[in-house]
Amino acid sequence: MRRFLAWLLGTWIAVGAVQAAPSRTVLVLGDSLSAAHNLPVEQGWVHLLEMRLAKMAPPWQVVNASISGETSLSGRGRLPALLATYRPGVVVLELGANDGLRGLPLTQLEDNLAAMIDAAQATGARVLLLGIELPVNYGPQYRDGLRAVYARLAERKRIALVPFLLAGVAEDPALMQDDGLHPNAAGQPRVLANVWPALVPLLR
Repeated sequence: MRRFLAWLLGTWIAVGAVQAAPSRTVLVLGDSLSAAHNLPVEQGWVHLLEMRLAKMAPPWQVVNASISGETSLSGRGRLPALLATYRPGVVVLELGANDGLRGLPLTQLEDNLAAMIDAAQATGARVLLLGIELPVNYGPQYRDGLRAVYARLAERKRIALVPFLLAGVAEDPALMQDDGLHPNAAGQPRVLANVWPALVPLLR
C-alpha cells in the first residue's frame, strides 16, 4: 500500500511538472516600440517575428503583450498573470523608454526590470532584454546611466541583451515616423534584424 501511495504521489508530481513546463511561446512585453505604434499590427516587428517563428519545426507562437505608454512599473504589475496564462519559454522585455522620457529614477527602472527578470526565470523561461536609448537632449549623464542599467542587468542576471533596439534605425530619418521616436513600416524589418541574432539561441 505504501509503495502504491508513493508511486501515486510521484505520478502526481510528474504530471504537475509537465503541466508547469514552459511552452514554445515567446512573450513580448513592451511599450509602443513593440506595439506597432501608428501602424497596422501586421507591419510591426513583433508580427514579423511571429510569421518567422511560425515556420520553424515545431513552430513557436508569439504573444505580444505590449501596450503603448507602458512603463517598467506597470509592466512589472502585469507580468505575473501573463506568465501564469501563457507559460512562455522565452520572455522578451522591451521596457524603459517611457521611464526615460519621463525622467524617472534609473534605480526604479533597474529594480522593476530585475524583478521581472527574476519572475520570468523562476518559471523556467529564458529572458531577452531589449535596451533603448534616449534623444541627445536628455543629457549624457542620464543617457549613459540608462545604457548602464541594461548592461548591468544582462551581466548580473546572465541574460541575453540587445543594447539598442533601434540601432541603425533611429539614426535614419527614412526609417522613422515624423515624431522621431518610432520606426515606420520600412524600419520594422531592421528592428527585427536587431533582435533576431540574440533571440535565436534562446529558441531551444
